[in-house]
Amino acid sequence: MPAQTFRLRSEALARHRHLCAFFSSQQEQYEFLLPFVREGFEQGERGFHIVDPARVHEHRAQLATSGIPVDVLEREGRLEVRAWEQAYLRNDRFDQSAMLSLIEEVLQSSAAQGSPLTRLVANMEWALLDKPGVDDLVEYETRLNYVLPKYSDPVICTYDISKFNAGVLMDIFRTHPVAIVGGLVHENPFFVPPDELLAEIEKKRGSGRPS
Repeated sequence: MPAQTFRLRSEALARHRHLCAFFSSQQEQYEFLLPFVREGFEQGERGFHIVDPARVHEHRAQLATSGIPVDVLEREGRLEVRAWEQAYLRNDRFDQSAMLSLIEEVLQSSAAQGSPLTRLVANMEWALLDKPGVDDLVEYETRLNYVLPKYSDPVICTYDISKFNAGVLMDIFRTHPVAIVGGLVHENPFFVPPDELLAEIEKKRGSGRPS
């Protein structure tokens, strides 16, 4: 089963820690990611999860069903589950600078608390909502590539391919050095370095086309 091979020791993750994960259903996502999440807790690491507010209770239930002691980990400060409004959509809008700062705060706090790593998993369907700033999604994912190489913590951005259009998914694909597609972890040959991709985004903006 693909989930049994997805471990932090994988070759792609030895070099890069910014991943996009494309799934066609919530169930597929959980089947693949839960072993990875559970492995982190077994090794004394932290988990930081950002999910659809309508799925917070379901998410905690999925973790518990897989054998993760959710209540204990939350009391110990080793697990935090946040809804979109507590992360990406604070103040009812998406502010990419504020979100990049939050990511750094979370990753820096791992070392401060004596945890070896934080495994951060973020559900990205908030970008489909009619909120100010959501059009900055691709630029945000690009700018994460300036932040995450400073840390060893893996950050996985999950996308439901049934909800995003193909053009957006291709742009997202190009912002991640590692991709999970079809249950397989790949070092992404289509990854574009952030300097190059940001210049492309600015050029498109200048021409009046969507980025």
